[in-house]
Amino acid sequence: MWWGAAIEAPDPGALARFYSELLDWPIGHEEQGTVVLAAPQGSIYLVFQQADDYEAPVWPPVDGRQRPMMHFDFQVGDLDSAVADATALGASLAADQPQENVRVLLDPAGHPFCLCLDEG
Repeated sequence: MWWGAAIEAPDPGALARFYSELLDWPIGHEEQGTVVLAAPQGSIYLVFQQADDYEAPVWPPVDGRQRPMMHFDFQVGDLDSAVADATALGASLAADQPQENVRVLLDPAGHPFCLCLDEG
């Protein structure tokens, strides 16, 4: 059974609160250097862990720089509204946007994530 993913951050509490607001998921557990978000509809968790020597990834990837090791894709019904909501919470729009129906954003710690238009 897949449990979830762990994401490193210089301030795990702040990053967890960003994703908690973005996804409307509650913080299920918090202790020194670790914060866990719990999906309300099931047993999926996002864990945010302290990384003292954290180096934000670069998007798009650049040789010799920290590459994104993973990213989240979130399906949304209204791309412009979802981008506005995410940026109001502290995300920033990436300069490079490779697809018309997807927006690449950077969370407050610099991790890229995608908002993907639900065209179904």
